[in-house]
Amino acid sequence: MMKLYGMGQSRSFRALWALEEAGIDYEYVAIEFGSSEKNGAASNDYRALNFESKVPTLEDGDLVLTESGAILNYIGANSPKLHLIPIDDLKRRAKYDEICCFVLTELEQGLWTNGKHRFALPEPQRVPDVLPTATWEFNKAIKTLQHTFDGEGFVLGDEFTMADVLLAQTLAWAERFEFDMPEELLTYKNKMYYRSACKNPLKKLEENH
Repeated sequence: MMKLYGMGQSRSFRALWALEEAGIDYEYVAIEFGSSEKNGAASNDYRALNFESKVPTLEDGDLVLTESGAILNYIGANSPKLHLIPIDDLKRRAKYDEICCFVLTELEQGLWTNGKHRFALPEPQRVPDVLPTATWEFNKAIKTLQHTFDGEGFVLGDEFTMADVLLAQTLAWAERFEFDMPEELLTYKNKMYYRSACKNPLKKLEENH
């Protein structure tokens, strides 16, 4: 059975959602940010799995993955009949990889910079003056996204894939951080979050908060 270590609606939620979409049995372990106690992100046991003390971390036997994009692809590959990642079409897979890389390297950038310099970094390392630049970066990435995706259907057109998990969760992150977003992308995000594989674990996290 796979084991996912996560924390609320952080990046780990995309992995939790992916497991639900794939119909894979798993154990979820809630990790406490900054704690060195049992199940704390700074504990020796957890750092042995994830040296950066971040989430998510996925364990499957002797395999340990700590990057959310790799985790989503691995989960999708474990349920090939659901077509959660393109396997047989090389060009479709290339477009899948392209949007996933864009979300991870461009769209996330402004959000993570914002979060780091408001609360995630130790206070002496925070630079509040960078926050307007983070907003500018996010807005620039949103315009690029709109150039290739209008919010209709799914990211790859006709089928739901892990790219939709990645994009929708990132847009939800932006919404929580109160970034301005085009209405059509918010509508897309809401449609994806209405999927039972998203709603069910989200409800459990809220109940246990």
